[in-house]
Amino acid sequence: KVANKKLLIKIGGIGISTMVLGYCMFSMFYLSSVNAKSSDVQEVYRSMHPILRVAVSTLTLADGDLVITDIERFEEDYAEMGLPVNQTSLHYRQESGYVQAVDIRTIGHGSVRNALLRGSLELMGFRTIRHVGTADHLHVELRRTSR
Repeated sequence: KVANKKLLIKIGGIGISTMVLGYCMFSMFYLSSVNAKSSDVQEVYRSMHPILRVAVSTLTLADGDLVITDIERFEEDYAEMGLPVNQTSLHYRQESGYVQAVDIRTIGHGSVRNALLRGSLELMGFRTIRHVGTADHLHVELRRTSR
């Protein structure tokens, strides 16, 4: 019983677009302490690539128990973990100025949840690797483009 359906659709589209933009902006700058292993992770959250930030923030809506364990690393971090230095790690700041990898805790979660998490990230276009060496986690990174 709306007189001008085209106007209603236009206003609805503008409203939805505003909400999506607002959510994206919010997720670009804020990471809850519930979803961060430590305050150090929260502090370097903004150094993570914006596309990765929005994707991870979206996943926290579906999984409130999602915990980011690591974002940015330095060469000495690998020695502390007892691992060889990885010169090509996307946990280092890249030429773009952003870290292009994140680690998400999988230990203590069921295999179905972890499979859904991994599948969701891969559907979004990210490369994922399940690591169990230092601690059970899912390594997520932007796919590298060939030049």
